[in-house]
Amino acid sequence: MNEAFAAYENVRHRLPAVTRGGACQRMAHLEAIADQIDVFLLDAFGVLNIGETAIEGVPARVARLQKAGKRVIVVSNAAGYPHADLMAKYARLGYDFAPEDVITSRKTILHGLRSEPARRWGLMANKALGRADLDGLDVTYLMDDPQPYDRAEAFLLLGSAIWTAARQDLLISSLRANPRPVYVGNPDIVAPRETGFSTEPGHFAHDLADATGIAPQFFGKPFGNIFDMAFDLLGGIDPNRTVMVGDSLHTDILGGQAAGIKTALISGYGFFGGHDVDGPIATSGIQPDFILDRP
Repeated sequence: MNEAFAAYENVRHRLPAVTRGGACQRMAHLEAIADQIDVFLLDAFGVLNIGETAIEGVPARVARLQKAGKRVIVVSNAAGYPHADLMAKYARLGYDFAPEDVITSRKTILHGLRSEPARRWGLMANKALGRADLDGLDVTYLMDDPQPYDRAEAFLLLGSAIWTAARQDLLISSLRANPRPVYVGNPDIVAPRETGFSTEPGHFAHDLADATGIAPQFFGKPFGNIFDMAFDLLGGIDPNRTVMVGDSLHTDILGGQAAGIKTALISGYGFFGGHDVDGPIATSGIQPDFILDRP
């Protein structure tokens, strides 16, 4: 956790600025703030699930919030999985979300690409997951052959599960020789899994930015584009009764604050599970409105 937190701090110059501080009011869980909140935006990893496992008690808690008339949507930096696969996963874990109520960074970047010119894309993703949602894009999976890197007109970073140091070196070398745009569908540096943290596309995007000077275009938390999609879906909202709930200061909390809504940090699961949050909050200056022991 300490290494991951330091990695986020090291790239603060590429993240939104802190615009306000929260009260850091400590509460037990999501239902403890329900009388103050009408709209819940929930991160996935560290809030709904850890890896492929639902956090105990959360499916029932989310169902109670939905039954009570609360608007509950998922706002997640999940770019690697096709949307249908993600919906099947949530159903398997015991959640009942409509497809339109799951807003991911994959959705966000694909929406953004609609206004971009047609290009040959070099794609960072797991080929085994298929090309669903990528219809109409000319993509070539980046593997161990350098030629697709050099032929690409731009790069699309969606998933890093099978990315390697050798492939990262090929990408950096190609970009140094011929700078081209880099679009990042998951700004996360890490994600909490059952056995620890996985390394996510954001890590590799910041690494190549440091190595090449190319400024990646990020889609997803903490950047405003994913919140714009959520607000478009929701229509008019009261920012004072809308909360972004997540386990990461630098993506969920910083992003929610920049979007002008309330924020709730999960302290007992995900990024900070087993660690104190007071020190990181003081160091980063990112102060949530609520600190919840669990989702």
